[in-house]
This record gives sequence, structure tokens and C-alpha cells, in this order.
Amino acid sequence: MIATPFILFVNHLLAQEPWAAARLQKHAGKTACIDVELFQLRVAIGVDGLLQSAEAASSSSADQVVLRIRPADLALIAQNRERAVSYVKIEGDADCANTLSQLSQDLRWEVEEDLSKLFGDVAAVRLMEAGKNVVESAKRTHQHLQENFAEYFLEENPMLVRPQAVRAFGEQVNKTRDDVERMMKRLERLEKMKVAKQ
Repeated sequence: MIATPFILFVNHLLAQEPWAAARLQKHAGKTACIDVELFQLRVAIGVDGLLQSAEAASSSSADQVVLRIRPADLALIAQNRERAVSYVKIEGDADCANTLSQLSQDLRWEVEEDLSKLFGDVAAVRLMEAGKNVVESAKRTHQHLQENFAEYFLEENPMLVRPQAVRAFGEQVNKTRDDVERMMKRLERLEKMKVAKQ
């Protein structure tokens, strides 16, 4: 169910970049499994370098490459594609895994080019600008919400404590402990003096 849109999207990117499909052709017939714990995507590399459903492929049942991704890391991968590989555990054929890893970083979706085919060049540029404005607005809103929540929980309904207040409290506790220790030593000396006088 998830595999078909994924395969169509990746094949769309590969069709736009013949060099990428040529890299994958070297691994034709191999299968890969993307395991995200919640679901698995199994794909096979066709002789043309495009992906196909692993069930439709005539390869062995064992996957040559398994890419394990924790669901919590998906957002980190989306934010920083250059570091995406560091969040993925790779098992199996090292050469094929390396090729898939490089392609995941090098392939780019040219959204504006696809939009221009549907709506024309001018509309595509304006749609991209509108999209960028929406993303920037969402980032600003997110930042403002974080600041407002922090201010609320620090000032209006203090459930959080500023680091300076924690440091000051720790210093005061240390000072009080030292004062108590000095007081205890004085009491001990006074006790000894009292015993000595008797």
C-alpha cells in the first residue's frame, strides 16, 4: 500500500536523472527492505535501474540490503539529508547499500520543474514562492509558540525554573551547609571546653 506511491515517486526522480538509474542498473535484480518498525517497504531494482515491487521481482526471497530506521529519526532525516545515513542501520550487500545511500543524498526533487509542466513557468515560480512563504511563516509561528510557552511556564505559571535560579539555589544550599558545619564545630569545641572545666 505504501510501497506503490514510494516506488512511483522514486522512479519519477530516477527518470529525470539518467545517471542515477545507470548507477542502480549495476545492482539489477537485488532487493532492498526499508524497515521503519511500523512498516516495511520491500523494493527490487529492475534491469532498467528503476524500482519495482519486490513481490513482482523474480529474485530470491532474502533481501540483499536492509535499511533499518527508527520512527523517531524520520524527522531528523527529513531535516538534514546529508546526515541521514548516520540515523540508518544498514545490513547486507555493502556495495548496493552504498549506492542507495549516495542516491538518497544526491537525488533532488525539482518541484518547480514539475509544477511548470502542469501550470506553466510563471505559475510554477509563484507557487514555489508561496510555498516558501508558508514554510517560513510556519517556522516563525513555531518559534513564537515556543517562546510564549516558555514565558508562560517561567513567569505566569512557574512550572519551570531558569538555570540562573537553580544555580543561585545550589550556591545558597552550599553556603548554608558550610555555615551549619562551622556551627557544629563551634558547638563541639564549646562542649569540650565545658567538659574540661568540670
